[in-house]
Amino acid sequence: MEIAAQLLDFVLHVDRHLEIFVSQYGMWVYALLFLIIFVETGLVVMPFLPGDSLLFVVGAMCGVGLMEYSLVVPLLLAAAVLGNQTNYTLGRYFGARVFQWQDSRFFNKAAFDQAHAFYERYGGITLVAARFMPFARTFAPFVGGVANMTRAKFTFFDVLGGFLWVVGIVTVGYFFGNIPWVKQHLDKIIWAMIFVPGLLVLIGAWRARRAAVSTAAKH
Repeated sequence: MEIAAQLLDFVLHVDRHLEIFVSQYGMWVYALLFLIIFVETGLVVMPFLPGDSLLFVVGAMCGVGLMEYSLVVPLLLAAAVLGNQTNYTLGRYFGARVFQWQDSRFFNKAAFDQAHAFYERYGGITLVAARFMPFARTFAPFVGGVANMTRAKFTFFDVLGGFLWVVGIVTVGYFFGNIPWVKQHLDKIIWAMIFVPGLLVLIGAWRARRAAVSTAAKH
C-alpha cells in the first residue's frame, strides 16, 4: 500500500518531484526521463507510469528554462519509439512460443488469424491513438507483436504516433504549462489526462459491442 501511495503521489505531483530532481541532479534528469518513457512504452508490465502528465510537465519546465526543449524532445521521442519496438519484439517472441502449441487447448488459430487481420488493417490507427491513452499505449505494441503485424508497418506508425505524442504534449506544456490557472489546477488536469481517454475507449468499446450485437440479431 505504501508503494502504491508513493506512486500515486508521484503521478499526481510529478511537477514537484521533477523540479526537485532537476535542482539536485541537473543533467541526470534527462536519463531519468528517457528511462521512464522507455519503460512505460517498452515493458508490458509497467503501464502505470505517468507518460502524458510527465511530458506536459517537461514542456512547462522547458518553457521557464529549467530544461532544454531542443534536447528533451528528440531524446524522449527516441525513448518512445525504442520502447514500442521492444514491446513489439517481446510480443512476437512470446507469441511465437505460444503459437508453437497449435495442438494445445491454449492456442486458438482462428482468434490469432482474426487478430493478425485486425492489426494489418487497423493496427496503424490503433497504435497512433493508443499513444494518448494510459495503459493502452503499453499494451497495443505488445499485442501488435503477438498478432504478428509486419515490422515495417508497425515501425511507420510507431514513429508517427511517437512523434505526435511526444512533440504534441511537450509543446502544449511549453506554451501553456506555466499559465497561473493551469499551474493551480494541474492535479485536476493530470486526472483528466488519465481518465478521459480511458472513458472514450470504454464508450467506443460499448458502442462497437452494441453494433456487433445488432448486426448479429439481424442475421
